[in-house]
Amino acid sequence: MNKKQKIIKKIAKRAKARLNKVDPATIGVPAKSGYVSKAERAKLESLDTTQIDEKNTDHTDETTR
Repeated sequence: MNKKQKIIKKIAKRAKARLNKVDPATIGVPAKSGYVSKAERAKLESLDTTQIDEKNTDHTDETTR
């Protein structure tokens, strides 16, 4: 790699690093909670679907009256 290629490579790295800077809006936000297992994801998904189903059944009961 010649001198010109090295300089171009460094410039590209610096440009990429500028894009990866930390956004000030995300500094105070708490970190993500750790790993969520497949079983835990399935449990959360089933809870969500049951809540949606309950809302749908409540809505249909009101409309049939």
